[in-house]
Amino acid sequence: MDIVSALKDEEAKLQHQLTAVKTAISALNGGSTNGCVAGVTPAALTGQAAREPCPLLAERTSLGLRKLDGRKIRAEKAKGKKAK
Repeated sequence: MDIVSALKDEEAKLQHQLTAVKTAISALNGGSTNGCVAGVTPAALTGQAAREPCPLLAERTSLGLRKLDGRKIRAEKAKGKKAK
């Protein structure tokens, strides 16, 4: 049983070191929170397939941005009319 507990202790130490290394890499990448290292995607690190965004969600986001742009343009026009 002493061997098992020693291995568990070693695992905990290595996990702590790994976290410290990941934090250092993130800091060197400019504070990137996604954990990418020189073109390596998180999906490649975990062995999972990259997730594609839902087309409907992308369309909704695009529509929302267009509405926001339209509001900005109308607000600028309104300011211009008041200034004259």
